[in-house]
Amino acid sequence: MTLYYAPRTVSAAVAIALNEVGAPYETVKIDFASSDQTKPGYHKVNPKGRVPALITDRGVLTETSALLDYVAALYPKARLVPDDPFQAAQMRSVMTYLASTWHINHAMGGRGARWAYQQSSFDDLKSKVTENITANCRYFEDEVVQGPFVLGNQFTLADAYFYTVTTWLPSDGVDIADFPHLHAYQQRMQARASVQKAQSDGFF
Repeated sequence: MTLYYAPRTVSAAVAIALNEVGAPYETVKIDFASSDQTKPGYHKVNPKGRVPALITDRGVLTETSALLDYVAALYPKARLVPDDPFQAAQMRSVMTYLASTWHINHAMGGRGARWAYQQSSFDDLKSKVTENITANCRYFEDEVVQGPFVLGNQFTLADAYFYTVTTWLPSDGVDIADFPHLHAYQQRMQARASVQKAQSDGFF
């Protein structure tokens, strides 16, 4: 498999999952500073111009949650998805929230052109980022993270995803130390070999 990624993006979640299961994969870096994601070469891989994209022996897969589910299905013995249907649904609920709410709140800080045309509008969107992300952190601190990992004692796909978004907090103007539970969670995750490999491979 080949993972197309950009540093400091959600691509890291897929790398963490691949590292967790010990899957062999290659990487191709997409340089956002050079707008590689907008060029025809990358659009042949992913016409949406986003990362991550995963090249498999059956074609290209895109969208983070889909890639994570694919990795888990290829390596079921790693148990990245809970066996219990309710807990599996809880895991996907967290991942959907990260994609549809948290990630959007983060993107408003530097991707205002997705929603508006005027610089004043970009500035207005950006002015809400810290407030919105703080609220996201409070929700996860109080209601979501159940133990050592998001769902308690079992590391799941939700952890690969959630840890990745916590690395964006400094750029969002949020200090994770203000959320003791999340701070301890992030430190535990940073000690995992899968996260350390992603770090050394340039994903963060």
